[in-house]
Formats: sequence, C-alpha cells, structure tokens
Amino acid sequence: MANITLTKNAWGERVARELSNLKPQSLGKVGVLLGGRSGEREISLMSGNGVLNALREKGVNAHAFDTGQLNPTEITAAHFDRVFIALHGRFGEDGTIQGLLELLDIPYTGSGVLACALAIDKIATKQIWQSSGLATPPFELLSETSNWAAVVAHLGLPLIVKPVHEGSSLGLSKVQTLNELPAAYALAASLDKKVMAEACIVGPELTCPLVGEGETAEALPVIQIIPPNANYDFHHKYFSNETQYLCPSGLDEKLNQAVQNLALAAYRTLGCKTWGRADIMIDERTGQPYLLEMNTSPGMTSHSLVPMAAKAAGVSYGDLVLWILSQS
Repeated sequence: MANITLTKNAWGERVARELSNLKPQSLGKVGVLLGGRSGEREISLMSGNGVLNALREKGVNAHAFDTGQLNPTEITAAHFDRVFIALHGRFGEDGTIQGLLELLDIPYTGSGVLACALAIDKIATKQIWQSSGLATPPFELLSETSNWAAVVAHLGLPLIVKPVHEGSSLGLSKVQTLNELPAAYALAASLDKKVMAEACIVGPELTCPLVGEGETAEALPVIQIIPPNANYDFHHKYFSNETQYLCPSGLDEKLNQAVQNLALAAYRTLGCKTWGRADIMIDERTGQPYLLEMNTSPGMTSHSLVPMAAKAAGVSYGDLVLWILSQS
C-alpha cells in the first residue's frame, strides 16, 4: 500500500503543457515491446499490457509485440513508426534490442545502447560510479574457487549475493553466516555466469526515478520502501500488498535532497536518458546514502515505483506513458 502526497512540481507542469499540444495520432503506428526471454518475462508482460492499454486509451495506434514469441527482426514487417520498450532484463534492457532498433532506424523509448549495456552489468555500473566518486557498497566478483572466508573478511556479514545481469531480486540472497555463502553463490550462478557479493547496507531502502537527459535531467520524488521483515523480494515487489511505500519519502529535507542529487549523478554518469530509476540504501549508522543499481527500463505494473513518483508530481499513469513515448 502506498502513502502518496500529490505535489505538482516543475516537471509535472511541463508534461501537462507538452501533452496539451500533442496529437496522439501524430505518433503513428506504435509497437509496445513486451514479454521477452529474460527471467523477468512475467513482469514485462504486466508492464507492457499496462502501457498498451494506457496508450490506446489516449488514442494512440498501439500494438503489442512479444519479443519472446516473435523474432525481433520481424519488427520490420510490422512497420512501426516508433516503439515503447516495456522489456525488462536481458535481451530488452541490456542494449541488444536498442542496437537492433538503431540499425532499423526505428525510434524507441529510454536510454541508448551504451547506457543500457552498462546499467544491466552491476559490476560495470559500480566501477563507473566508484571512478566518479559516487558512493556504492564494496563488492567482489565471485567464482567457484572464491575463498569464502576471505570474502566475509572483506565485506563483512550480512552480505548480499546476486547475479550480475539479473533484476527484480531474481537469484538474490542475504547471507547471514559464512556457511550460507556456497548455496547463495550456487543459486545466483544458476541464473548468470557472473555472480557478485556486495556489502549489505542496513537502513532505509529507497528508490528515485529520474527523467530527462544530461544536465537537464531531473529527479522525481523519492520513495521509501518498507517491505515486511525488510524482505523486498520478487513477491513483495510485484504481488504483495504488505509492502508500504512512502512518497514523499519521510526523510528530512537535507537527506532527501542528498538522495536525489546522488541519483541524478548516477543517471548522468551512465549516460541515461528519458527515464530511469536508481535504487539506493541509507546506512542507518552514518546516514550515508549508497547506490545499488540503475534501471533503464523500469517496471510499469500496478505496484511499480516510477508511476508512483510521477503521480506525486501530478502526472497520471496514462500521461506518464504518453510522455515517455513522445520522447522517443
């Protein structure tokens, strides 16, 4: 359940102005890419159908295209004028479909090839953030031959083990003891050839959606996520009504601004554009915010967070979808 205060900001007012001058028919025939082949297929279908219905309600000539059932090269036969990418994870959020669309000269929503390829790789993302002086938890790349005791000595306990290229908490484990590490590694490795361990930051869990590009990019309202038993897993992200969301975040103004500034820096450093979402933890001991990862094709389901933040900025789900498409 969400606690949302409606506060129109400059972005929300600008969206309203831009859409008031937009004729949906001018966007042409629109493909909504959904489904796909990643472990997040189920969520992508939910996101994509939400986007599809919203566009049709706005008068857009929109059509579903499931890249998990159809060969993506068949996009040419559909004669789309532009596409809305509602794919999540590999083969949709990793730069591959973006590269294909670039070659086919079809406008698409969201970030380009390089930003998507970087953001899907959690280690590459963190290395770039570290080189830019942005706070992100310490980490290690794991393998079958890793010295588990040395990993614990470096990162401490508890720690997080997760696949490098998966999202939606798939394959993620919170490791409390040294003996739990091998099983956590095996679970993550069953989904991805690259597995990482990350120091576990204990404290408030936040997300901050971003819109725009470069120096003109803006941060939307920060959302604090309060899952039951501090377990924001796949179920509690997409299907449970037990998770609480605070928007505004409930943080003091100075800390809230620090989170937005960090999210903006993370977004700009990776070269993201149009929209994205940074996931952040705050160390309850020090008050320091830490970047976890960047999403370049965020969820658009009934439980998703970008629509929640947009609503707090005065932009409805339908207007958000139409605005994102208009930026393609």
